[in-house]
Amino acid sequence: MNLYPVFLRLEGRRVLLVGGGTVAAAKLDGLLTAGADVTVVAPEIRSELRRPGVRIEQRAFQESDLDAAWWVVAAAPPEVNRQVQAAAETRQIFVNAVDDPSHASAYLGGIVRRADVTVAISTGGRAPALAGLLREALDAWLPADLNRWLEAADEARREWKRDAVPMGERRPKLLEALNRLYAKQGDQPPANSHLPGTGNGG
Repeated sequence: MNLYPVFLRLEGRRVLLVGGGTVAAAKLDGLLTAGADVTVVAPEIRSELRRPGVRIEQRAFQESDLDAAWWVVAAAPPEVNRQVQAAAETRQIFVNAVDDPSHASAYLGGIVRRADVTVAISTGGRAPALAGLLREALDAWLPADLNRWLEAADEARREWKRDAVPMGERRPKLLEALNRLYAKQGDQPPANSHLPGTGNGG
């Protein structure tokens, strides 16, 4: 299965979360952090899902729950997830069925966030635990001062756009800028950064 990786802008957009248990509760924080307008539907709903701004529908899933939804998270028993997927398929809405890949059309992976950098790892629904291990490894590998890298990249990008630097020349120029960043401040790049010319595996 070949997947097309993508990051979604959910701010202000309606998201349906089907399920009222611990699995659904674990997904809610990420949706709210993204600014989604979340509706939770389930016959029984845990207290941690009853949050300010979250609409609660304490009942069984209905196809009309998908009206105006941009994204659906199915965190219910497999039979309910199957109903959600079937209804969403006819409406051309993608569904993430938590730990239930056979009833999903979209798969979430392990997420690493550092400053404004987000890295997502997916195993196509085959091995969520492996995605978690890889997430932990990447989290340990990424430099703690990644925000400095972003600031250097912002400054360099403004110069490139001003000077019409071709896209193909930008990556080596950015590596040079990052090396200069550490030289300018008298610091050593993180041992795991592997910047060319730093003596750290480049």
